[in-house]
Amino acid sequence: MDSDSGELVHLDVVGGTATITLDSPRNRNALSAQLRRELSAHLDAAVDDDAVRVIVLTHTGPVFCSGMDLRESRGAGSSDQGVNEFPAILTALWYSDKPVVARLAGPARAGGVGLVSACDIAVAAREATFAFSEVRIGVVPAVISATVLPRLLPRAAHELMLTGETFGADRAEAIGLVNSAVDADGLDAEVARYVDMLGRGGPKALAATKAMLRRDRGEQLQQDLEAMLALSSEFFASDEGQEGMAAFAEKRAPSWVPEG
Repeated sequence: MDSDSGELVHLDVVGGTATITLDSPRNRNALSAQLRRELSAHLDAAVDDDAVRVIVLTHTGPVFCSGMDLRESRGAGSSDQGVNEFPAILTALWYSDKPVVARLAGPARAGGVGLVSACDIAVAAREATFAFSEVRIGVVPAVISATVLPRLLPRAAHELMLTGETFGADRAEAIGLVNSAVDADGLDAEVARYVDMLGRGGPKALAATKAMLRRDRGEQLQQDLEAMLALSSEFFASDEGQEGMAAFAEKRAPSWVPEG
């Protein structure tokens, strides 16, 4: 475990701000079963707490979130893949009545980018990097597409999801994935600036404004997530996906990469 309590996600409420911290640096805050379970519980608690006005999603360690825990995905059938639980987390973030701010001091990959895109505001240190790395291990960024695609410029989405290329925080800001890319020493001040501004809005007005902003796509989010989950879990369990995860673990190129 990564904390003295054995907890991988922490919730702290101070002055109307609920800070949810991913604390599993040992595996780069991967979305393991325990982390998913605790993240869901803390999100529900923060949303249900009348004293909470704003939620901040942050992390310990150098990586914000590396995506699904591939060690748990290897050898599992489509119905047993951890990604099956991920739509509920994205839905909780997307539909939260309280504004949610993502704070990234380090990289986000795959499902980690899905978390970022499900938040209302995202602030990243310029050292942070991003990648839709799914295709490189033979799986599809299907579930996260439900929250990512409404944020990204279409050309950028095609380029980055098809190539799996790593890109920096400045580009993430330019294509709409994050709101603000700042120097590392200014990260907390920028997050605090957004939290202060969000806290000045009326709670009911903020909730209604969030519902208004998501009305075009958000009302169809559940159906979209269900369809994309079927595609994602199929690929995680497929021969290609299993080979990609094995190659990743063994630090070699997957069998489909051309030689030379």
